[in-house]
Amino acid sequence: MIRTRVGYTGGTIADPTYTRLYDHSEAIQIDYDPALISYEKLVEIFWESHDPASQPWSKQYRAALFYHDEEQKGIALETRDRLAAKLKGKVRTELLPASEFYRAEDYHQKYRLRSHRALMAVFNDLYGDSAAFTDSTAAARLNGYLGSHGTLPDLEGELKNLDLPDGADEKLMAIVSGKR
Repeated sequence: MIRTRVGYTGGTIADPTYTRLYDHSEAIQIDYDPALISYEKLVEIFWESHDPASQPWSKQYRAALFYHDEEQKGIALETRDRLAAKLKGKVRTELLPASEFYRAEDYHQKYRLRSHRALMAVFNDLYGDSAAFTDSTAAARLNGYLGSHGTLPDLEGELKNLDLPDGADEKLMAIVSGKR
């Protein structure tokens, strides 16, 4: 992943917020490099990360995959149908055309990372701006790691390759290695 953002999509009313979600759903927006990971692989990870057979209890928290073009739609349909055959049941996850994505409020972005004051102090020094922090590949990678996705050596290798200012990767790793 290059970067991730959480927000709201799938609805018809402009500028939703967490307290005024209207007909939108909470969602994650992912920027990725197709030379490193395919859309199909991302969709497979998506299917593995939730129960596709469960009935949604609200539009806000429904399971949905929003596709951006016909190729993505075809992959979504194909993988859904394979999964339904494997489960021998109905997949209730919705497949929908992407609509405008609205970023969630700053306090929702990089939630796991925000709970670590020392790490946030480093990122505040690096970026100072909430949008730059949210769009940071380093913040996305570290947030994922804090959510138990990856190993400490993997993170260390990634941070060294993220073009951070001198010493920032070592500072982040020193804090993280004491946390886990």
